[in-house]
Amino acid sequence: MQSIEQYRSDFMAHMKERFLIKEPVNLYEPISYILNLGGKRLRPVLTLMTTDIFGGDYKKALDASLAIEVFHNFSLVHDDIMDAAPLRRGKQTLHKKWDMNTGILSGDAMLIYSYQLLESYPASTYKKLMKLFSKTALEVCEGQQYDVDFENREDVSIPEYLVMIQNKTAVLVAAAMKMGAIIADESDDVQDLIYDFGKNLGIAFQLQDDYLDAFGDPKSFGKQVGGDIIENKKTYLYLKALEMGSSNQAQELEHLFSIKPKDATNKIKTVKELFQETGAVSLTIKEIESYTDKAFNILEMLSIEPGKKEILRQFGTALMKRDV
Repeated sequence: MQSIEQYRSDFMAHMKERFLIKEPVNLYEPISYILNLGGKRLRPVLTLMTTDIFGGDYKKALDASLAIEVFHNFSLVHDDIMDAAPLRRGKQTLHKKWDMNTGILSGDAMLIYSYQLLESYPASTYKKLMKLFSKTALEVCEGQQYDVDFENREDVSIPEYLVMIQNKTAVLVAAAMKMGAIIADESDDVQDLIYDFGKNLGIAFQLQDDYLDAFGDPKSFGKQVGGDIIENKKTYLYLKALEMGSSNQAQELEHLFSIKPKDATNKIKTVKELFQETGAVSLTIKEIESYTDKAFNILEMLSIEPGKKEILRQFGTALMKRDV
């Protein structure tokens, strides 16, 4: 087994080797820009690590790991366009640095390129990877549509919200791990178990993202705290506060999430107080722990060496602490 840093380093070297800026430069330079904006490369690392854990040659998973990362970044490019977002990881978003048409076209090219990367695998492996990849890609689109729909709905339920974050975030984490198991030629049962492990960990990760957006340390979280509150995002915290709060608290919360003041300082402060007072904060933390426990319980069902289970457990724990 390699270290997380070694997987990341090998992935970055492979990405540099496999993706080159070529003509037309105005199509490929924006792709290079977004791929090199940084990030912890969580998904490709998971593909490489899972292949290694199941006894495969993790270097054979480099193309699949790059396909996952290119697809993930494609989805971010189009999300940023839909959200009219000016910044991504502290830098200009692709469509702001270039223009809207470039953002759309370069995003399309990234989606196509992510599929092309899987063509390097033998026919039987390729078929399994493609089936999973296409299913996941469509689910991510479904998740994004739910997210868009929820902006204009006042009746979003918690089960609906969980389906949205499962599709928008968790299935890509799950697919990254299952691709590793496919490349390592593991059985269908093992592939399904590692997929479910990744899915539950992915849901826990996104719920924690909701929590950290309001209550995290901006230095370690890497984002503006209160961003979801400013944008009136109906996160798990918000939905739980509506469910658990009094009618007055719910009314105040709904009012605050209907306005966008120029200075959002007081809005953020009041909303956070309401999240605390209604018990939404403690219940969100409990839900994060519940999905993390589900992931670790699935892990116990895998027939692999205890040491390798421990590596996955440690990775999951580090992910929840944002240490990887």
